[in-house]
Amino acid sequence: MKKIIKMREMSDNQGGVIKKVSATGDMGRRLREMGLVPETAIKIQGRAPLRDPVAVKLRDFVLTLRNNEASSIFVEVDVPERGALTN
Repeated sequence: MKKIIKMREMSDNQGGVIKKVSATGDMGRRLREMGLVPETAIKIQGRAPLRDPVAVKLRDFVLTLRNNEASSIFVEVDVPERGALTN
């Protein structure tokens, strides 16, 4: 099952596909320039000890984002269905 969540809510090592970037103005432009655009596959690499910033892998590089930036990026992720068996 697919679900769209804010990048800030993703777990370490969780992957997904960016569906929307709601930031506007300078922040929106900066995120687009870094390659954070719809239909881009990403994976959360890790977080700092206080959970801010977050390290994100996309294409062939890793970048870090503050939680306020990650809150403006909406990502489609796979969510296990209730009762489904996992490996």
